[in-house]
Amino acid sequence: MAGTSEGVTSLQMDIKISGVNRDIMRQALLQAKEGRMHILGIMNSTLASHKTNVSGHAPRIITLKVRPEKIREIIGPGGKVIRGIIEATGVKMDVEDDGTVTIASSDEEASKKAIEMVQKIAAEAEVGKIYKGTVRKIVDFGAFVEIFPGTDGLVHISQLAPERVRRVQDVLKEGDEVMVKVLEIDRQGKIRLSRKEALQETSQS
Repeated sequence: MAGTSEGVTSLQMDIKISGVNRDIMRQALLQAKEGRMHILGIMNSTLASHKTNVSGHAPRIITLKVRPEKIREIIGPGGKVIRGIIEATGVKMDVEDDGTVTIASSDEEASKKAIEMVQKIAAEAEVGKIYKGTVRKIVDFGAFVEIFPGTDGLVHISQLAPERVRRVQDVLKEGDEVMVKVLEIDRQGKIRLSRKEALQETSQS
């Protein structure tokens, strides 16, 4: 007979006699209660309540949900990206076509690192938000800035600085890290960015 201090949760009976009357059942229940309370007392003296945190070395499996469109980016060409995450963290990782990402590890810090890497890849740009990005390509009419791995947007030359800019190269070069604000995301997912507005907002804060 199993249960808590509040009552019985389950029982199993193996009867080798023709029946059980009320007195026998009452005695069995009382004996079971005494035994249960004795065991619970020993358990509570060792651990009064359940642990709120799992040990950092306890095996754990974490499931994330991302947009199915992002799975290809998490896997990468020929599995390059997912292999990189596994090699960098030591976790076991699996992805499903529906956007489910499973991360398994007995190392809490490794799990956290893998989660951060996945979330960074799967991150979605938000209109009005400021991001730190990297200039990937300079063109005559502006610069393409990567704000997440595999996600970039265009900073038009008119949005490079508060003052008029004649040449993009006068302000930026490839590899520069810049703060940019998302102005718009069109139906095709193209992102329009502004360094000018990001500079103005960060200087006011």
